[in-house]
Amino acid sequence: MKRNLALLIGAILFAGLPLAAQENTPRAQVELGYSYARFSPSVPQSPSRSLNGGSGAFTYVFNRWWGIKADLAGYGSQTAFTTFPPSPGLPSGGTVRTSGNLFTYLFGPEITYRTKHFTPFAEVLLGGAHSSVFANLFSASGMAGGNGPSQNSFALATGGGVDIYVTKSIAIRAAQLDYLMTRFTNPFTGTNNQNNFRYQAGVVFTFGGR
Repeated sequence: MKRNLALLIGAILFAGLPLAAQENTPRAQVELGYSYARFSPSVPQSPSRSLNGGSGAFTYVFNRWWGIKADLAGYGSQTAFTTFPPSPGLPSGGTVRTSGNLFTYLFGPEITYRTKHFTPFAEVLLGGAHSSVFANLFSASGMAGGNGPSQNSFALATGGGVDIYVTKSIAIRAAQLDYLMTRFTNPFTGTNNQNNFRYQAGVVFTFGGR
């Protein structure tokens, strides 16, 4: 009798596990936060740039294991350096101040392992990137300004992170680390790949439940 009772209790607990998992599985989630990118130009002589900005994403959740994600992020950067004569565009030497921006729009699957308190995840996202540059040239003869080339390119991001829940519907994205590849055309080198690093952190809001 005791053995049958133990088997019955075990069967009830086992049957309840899928329901417990479903309670922690939302129908959708929205992510908002800070995004940092370390951009590495494909020209060897050009140093890497730190880009700061913001990001937002929407994920439609199919089940506790995976969903489809749309990821948008924008960045800005300003740099100043001094040239000495003779220098193209600044024959008398001077200071060049440049500002640029980068915008990425990426889509793809997100794989998750959802628990009550935290959710680790991995992703592979494909899409595009847009970049533009504006420069001010300060020289002995005065100041000149000009727009640099704007470009659109293919982009790919792959990596992962972890969300830590503070309530049932709000989580803190402690860290998301991605390899970010862009393919902006470069006339000075034979390769167009830029191998970049991306870090994101912020807040995740979940909606609905299964």
